[in-house]
Amino acid sequence: MEELENIEIFEEEVISIRRVTKVVKGGKNMRFSAAVVVGDKNGKVGLGKGKAKEVPLAIKKAVADAKKNLIEIPIVKNSLPYYSVGKFGAARVVLRPASEGTGVIAGGSVRVIMELAGIKNVLTKSIRSKNVLTVAQATINGLKEMNDAESIMSKREIGEEELWQ
Repeated sequence: MEELENIEIFEEEVISIRRVTKVVKGGKNMRFSAAVVVGDKNGKVGLGKGKAKEVPLAIKKAVADAKKNLIEIPIVKNSLPYYSVGKFGAARVVLRPASEGTGVIAGGSVRVIMELAGIKNVLTKSIRSKNVLTVAQATINGLKEMNDAESIMSKREIGEEELWQ
């Protein structure tokens, strides 16, 4: 019975499906590449990629990969704790905390990641690259760098009243 309580329920969302082709001596080998974001809407989110000869199998592989790559995000008042810029390849994603009632101001894969992470108020801006996969990876990298209040206080050796000044 205790094992059932530890199982976490993740929602999954497909952000990209591509048909990829490998040209070989006998012709063209068609496969499908899928990118999936999984999250529990409570501070855990992951991005995964999978490739197979059929779409459902590629999605299944991508979900398994995303669950392996889960990250924990600190959430303060339904938003991010502080400003951050995520980078991956040519993509840059600016992540800004927002006040209550703002909503998720984001587009494409950034919106999917924020909603599945459980962040309800955030301002984002995607700069340079428009590629869905690189923008998603840049968002994950920006979120991965964020620290919660306790780790920042222990690193700086300061109290809670001095933290946000």
